[in-house]
Amino acid sequence: MIKKGFLLVFGLVISNHLPAQTSDLVTPDPITLPIHREHTGTIAFMKTIIPIEQFKPTDFLQDFELKEKTDLNIRVFMANSLTNYLHQLAPELPAEELVKNGNYQFTFLVDGTEIYRENLHTGAGSADSKNQKTVFRIPLISSSGEDSWGVFLWNRFMMSGGQEALANGEHLLKIQIRPYLKRTELVTGDIIAAGELKVHTPVIVIAENKLRIQPIKTLDDWQLSTDPINTAKIEELNRNILTNTYKDITSIVLIKDGKLLLEEYFNGAKRNSLHDTRSVGKSFTSTLLGMAVRDGYIRNEEQCLSAFYRLRNYQNDSPAKDSISLKDLLTMSSVFTGFDMDESSPGNEEKMYPTSNWVDFTLNLPVDETKVREKRWEYFTAGVVLLGDVLQQSVPKGLKSYADQNLFKPLGITKYQWQYTPQKVVNTAGGLKLRSLDLAKYGQLYQNKGLWNGKQLLPADWVEKSFSHQLQVSEGEYYGYLFWNKTYHVAGKDYEVYYCSGNGGNKVLVFKDHPLVIVITATAYNKPYGHSQVDKIVENYLIPAVFG
Repeated sequence: MIKKGFLLVFGLVISNHLPAQTSDLVTPDPITLPIHREHTGTIAFMKTIIPIEQFKPTDFLQDFELKEKTDLNIRVFMANSLTNYLHQLAPELPAEELVKNGNYQFTFLVDGTEIYRENLHTGAGSADSKNQKTVFRIPLISSSGEDSWGVFLWNRFMMSGGQEALANGEHLLKIQIRPYLKRTELVTGDIIAAGELKVHTPVIVIAENKLRIQPIKTLDDWQLSTDPINTAKIEELNRNILTNTYKDITSIVLIKDGKLLLEEYFNGAKRNSLHDTRSVGKSFTSTLLGMAVRDGYIRNEEQCLSAFYRLRNYQNDSPAKDSISLKDLLTMSSVFTGFDMDESSPGNEEKMYPTSNWVDFTLNLPVDETKVREKRWEYFTAGVVLLGDVLQQSVPKGLKSYADQNLFKPLGITKYQWQYTPQKVVNTAGGLKLRSLDLAKYGQLYQNKGLWNGKQLLPADWVEKSFSHQLQVSEGEYYGYLFWNKTYHVAGKDYEVYYCSGNGGNKVLVFKDHPLVIVITATAYNKPYGHSQVDKIVENYLIPAVFG
């Protein structure tokens, strides 16, 4: 199955052939080395980086073992520069327009089947290199963490089917490179370089009894479901987890109709293990704020920060900062200059952690005037820290005690662990450790619209607000009150979920139109496959296993 790179594949391919040869638009680097002349149009694989002046045909890698902490590079020998190839697609355009609207198209095939195709973002590579280079090297896998678009390209290939295609045994990997140009439509040229490599992935032999659905031991907290589940699907999933096709998964729990249907643990985790679910804890902040509003300790989420802080005592004071509401922080849409997905952002979370006071760090941030003019979603961890501080000063006996009395004890959750800010306040931005079955209770609370054992622990209207499309995050994905929203498409049916999400692939998914809660914990922290493999697990195995 062909997968498309996010934000990178454009439009409809209207041509797969270059027009008649045209004269060069720019002067490319000359082809002077014998290795280049003899292997023009070839992608050479290599494990270690060998300078091109010393590179010999015997250095071309033929076989490669795919394993942890290894290196894989490619050196691409072309007959011309990319700009000149693009010039053949649109002879009327100047070089500046060509490199602005075009780049390389990479196609990955495994055992003769196309797995992934990506039109590399036009910002990858410099204009000079596109104008001049007739040979280039990029890393695909780097044990030293070399920063390159090639590494990200490889990771996207692996996340889009490569991991499964290359699993267990010997495979033939082929890479093809073409030029592409995007104007009103997408035009691609012929192959300008190609290469292949035998890839060996160690075969992990798993005893058949290890693949079986793990038996559920009786417990007081949950009734056990007797509903059917597709055993073959779960065993196939277990095989993929145990053979590291899906990596770092520690638990999977399914609750259907309020009863425990599936409980599985991997990689050393057990029923009583506490899982560091990172930003899953942000959703708990929304829950506690809803309870504080219910109890009258906070008037409502429309209250502004000026009701809780003398903002003139902080840096970058402005009327726009005075007007930031708790709802703005709940929906990640405040006007603070803070965006965790932008390393250069003043409010990026990595700049907050080393400081001695995370609240002061946040309140001192400047306002982003573009966000004042147009409201938009930007993931902002520091804003959730601020919500935690507002709760800490508003509820009696502090937030830790309030959470224990109003959320954890009523749910029967006795084993959990908070992380703390430098001010010794529970860290509402993430790091709350819980057992998988207790995370399932939390998800079921929302599935029940705030009701638990006949008592309304959380107002139903707060659940409704939390489970709403407050802002669009990306195509088909939305954000509520510190909850995410997306829809899985399986066998022609849509399955909409609201969910908590944390670094590493940690998820608590609450199905909107079905009585199902799924908990998945994982430790793939900062790994590119962390979230994408969980989506595959849900789409390809768990939903089919339950709804078949």
